[in-house]
Parts: sequence; structure tokens; C-alpha cells
Amino acid sequence: MPDLATLALFTAACAVLTATPGPDMLLIASRSLGQGRMAGFLTYAGIATGSYLQAFAAALGLSQLFLLVPAAHDVLRWAGAAYLAWLAWTTLRAPGLLFSPEAGRPPVPMRRIFVQGLLTNLLNPKMALFMLALLPQFLKPEAGSVALQVMVLATILNLMGLITNGLVILTASRLGHALARRPHLARLPQKLMGVVFGALAVRLAVASPE
Repeated sequence: MPDLATLALFTAACAVLTATPGPDMLLIASRSLGQGRMAGFLTYAGIATGSYLQAFAAALGLSQLFLLVPAAHDVLRWAGAAYLAWLAWTTLRAPGLLFSPEAGRPPVPMRRIFVQGLLTNLLNPKMALFMLALLPQFLKPEAGSVALQVMVLATILNLMGLITNGLVILTASRLGHALARRPHLARLPQKLMGVVFGALAVRLAVASPE
């Protein structure tokens, strides 16, 4: 197990990281705005699951593939951009409202929302490179099982993210409810969600490997 000093330093780094607005936070906010709290938390659950997988990939050295084979980075980057662009298109073209307090169940299935969060994380090569840069600084083979250390550190990262994004989810979902009660603004969350997906697709497509 990492010592307390290592855990404290890593927790501080995670607090700064998760408090900084980024693509994950935008995705969570837009999903919460468009479909409520449950959708927001499921999106975060998918992203957090992806973070665990990315952390273990970095610990096993799989993420170094992006450094050794730049083409692999580009392939994943374009796949992620295409996926986000498809989400933007389907969201903007969806009939009816994606968010309605009176609906018996949300039009977008909860399992799909979770998978969208997961794939958005896994198809982001920047996340893999970030894990590769961060985790090795805190992993100490002499401290015991590396797998256990990765699990502990990834859990700290996700817990800090839950605190920050939990506030985002609660705030955005309340705003979504307020907008849905106004007929002339009822489709605004859906449009915002589509715009966010599109913006993330463009951001990922034009991102440089550095």
C-alpha cells in the first residue's frame, strides 16, 4: 500500500485535476441538464469505470503504445471523434424531448447512458497519456502489490471526481427541470447536449498527440 504522504499528495493532485473543467465535466453536465440526476450519475459511473481500465492499462504499460506507435494514437483519436460526432447527430435529430419530468421513463436507456460515458473515456487517448504520466510517479513496487496500488489510486481519483461532478450533476439537473417547465425552452437541453457532443468531437479530432 502507498504510504500516507503519497496518498495525500495524490489526493491533492486529484482535487486540482477534477476541479478543472474539461470534456468529462461538460459531458456530465450536458447529460444531467438533458435527462436529470440519474443520467448524470450513470454518465459519471461510465467515465469512472473507464478510468479504472485506463489506470490498469497504464500500470501494465499498454498506454506506452501511444508513445511508441503514434499511428495508434491517431486511430483511437479519430474513432473517438467519430463516436462523439455520431452522438451529436443522433441527439440533435432525436424526435420529441430527451428530458421531460412527466415521462414514465427516459427516452435514452440508462444502460446506453452508462456505455456512452465509458466509451467516451476509453476512446480519449489524452486520458491514457495522462494516466501514463501520473500513475508511475505514485506507484512503488516496494510498497506491495502494484495492482492493489493502482486500484487504491484510481479509487481516490474517482472519489474526488464524484465530489466535484456530483455538485455539477445536482446543479445541472435542477436547471434542466426548470427549463423543461417552459415550453419555449423545453428543447434547449437537448440542443445543448448535441452541441457539447459535437464540440467534444471537434476538440478530439484536432487535438495534437503532445
